[in-house]
Parts: sequence; structure tokens; C-alpha cells
Amino acid sequence: MEIITKFTGPQLPVDDRSGDGYDYIETAETAGWTVIAQWGAEGYDFGAWPYIIGFARQAKDANGKRHFGYGLYVEGDTTTKYFDNLEACKEAIDRDAHWFWKTGQSDGPSDVPEKFEDLPAKYRGLPND
Repeated sequence: MEIITKFTGPQLPVDDRSGDGYDYIETAETAGWTVIAQWGAEGYDFGAWPYIIGFARQAKDANGKRHFGYGLYVEGDTTTKYFDNLEACKEAIDRDAHWFWKTGQSDGPSDVPEKFEDLPAKYRGLPND
């Protein structure tokens, strides 16, 4: 389902390398991004701070339409994607969370399935979604 929009909104700031990932969180939040600390109904770790950190935000285009941004900081490198709807954005984050958990790069559920398509609903989305 991951449909990325053609909208180009605010990007995650470039890492200035004056600190570590913890310092970068403040940089990103100052630029309007919200850090993703936990994911899934039971609130498992998303990423592995200070090395892997996820961020989210909303932005509007010139016509006032909302777009949903997902940014990822990995050891100083940043990527940003925007989606036309919240569900597509959440799926992109679900996919990364699944990969981080499956590969042991983040503390997640002990029974993560091998295939993303088999990931239970309780491991998707924000806690209390």
C-alpha cells in the first residue's frame, strides 16, 4: 500500500554532527518533527536510540491538503517521505518497525513473524491507536 505523495514538504534537518542522536532529537523537534519513541499497541521500542530514530509530522500543501511525513535518522543519515494519507504513512512506519524488530536492531515483540504481511495488528500503529 505504501503510496508516497509527490508533495515535497519540510525535510528532516541535516545532521550537523555536533552531537549524537540524542542531540539530533532536539534539532528535529525544533524543526517541527515529533519523535516516534514507541510503536505497536504494547509500546515496543521504535528504532535504537541514539543510532536509529524515527520522526513524524504533518504538513499542508498550497491548497491546504494535509500530507503525512515520516523521517528516519540512521547514524547521522536522514531520509524523509510524505504520504497522502495517514494509513499509508503508518504502514511505512509499521514496515520499518517490523524490520528493526526482526533483525534485532530494536527491542520488539518476541514473536515477530518473518514476513511483514503476517505482522499482527497489535504490533502496528501507535500505542493506544
